[in-house]
Amino acid sequence: MSEVLQLARDARGVVRVTLNRPDAHNALSPELTEALERAVDTLARDTTLRVLVITGAGASFCAGGDLKAMRAMVNGTRDERMARSTRFARLLAAIRALPVPVLARVNGPAFAGGAGLVSVADIAIAAEGAQFGFTEPRIGIAPANVSPYVLARIGVTAARRLFLTAQRFEAAEGLRLGLYDKVVAADRLDAAVDGELDAILECSPAALAACKRLIADVPGKDGDAAMAYTATLLADLWESDDAREGIAAFNEKRKPRWAQQD
Repeated sequence: MSEVLQLARDARGVVRVTLNRPDAHNALSPELTEALERAVDTLARDTTLRVLVITGAGASFCAGGDLKAMRAMVNGTRDERMARSTRFARLLAAIRALPVPVLARVNGPAFAGGAGLVSVADIAIAAEGAQFGFTEPRIGIAPANVSPYVLARIGVTAARRLFLTAQRFEAAEGLRLGLYDKVVAADRLDAAVDGELDAILECSPAALAACKRLIADVPGKDGDAAMAYTATLLADLWESDDAREGIAAFNEKRKPRWAQQD
């Protein structure tokens, strides 16, 4: 990978992606964004991946867009601006679409697009003392690409104030609003992440992929369509090797051996 993005994998199938521009508070330069695009594209095809953890190097999680790159966008062409905006939107969608749990280890401040990376994760754990904000209006733009995921996490009412004031807020406020699932002392952040990983790794990879499909697809269905979709998905899972193994392991009082682990 690029120097601006570090990947580390352990034997369990947990991959940690670290935004590695600490001197720039891990701002999303074109180089970093493109490295993240390549990593996510590769991981989407990795059948051994169990969990993705996203974090930042140094004291910050991610300061959002790189201002030097934004200056180039202002001075560039309409086609260049559309291409750059569309690429970031597709990156967020690709992270959300990964068939494994995505966990944001929020080690420090996360602003603008960085807060968007938090909102696109399935699980977000923040360190106490970290600050957050959708600060784009302070430089004349809006949190456009991240808005679908922020609205899904915290709702329209909370997003209205945060977007329209661009105020920074503390992790405890983000927890209250639903942007984060846990807020812990900085020296407990890794332990909290490990606790979530342990719970995830107890579960069937195929079942978790199905859970992500449910979360993505069910809100767009209603009535008979929702019933047909969920009934089919459950019937498919009952026919799977993981279901047979999971039920057998429960009855035999042992840990299951999931198909993806073989």
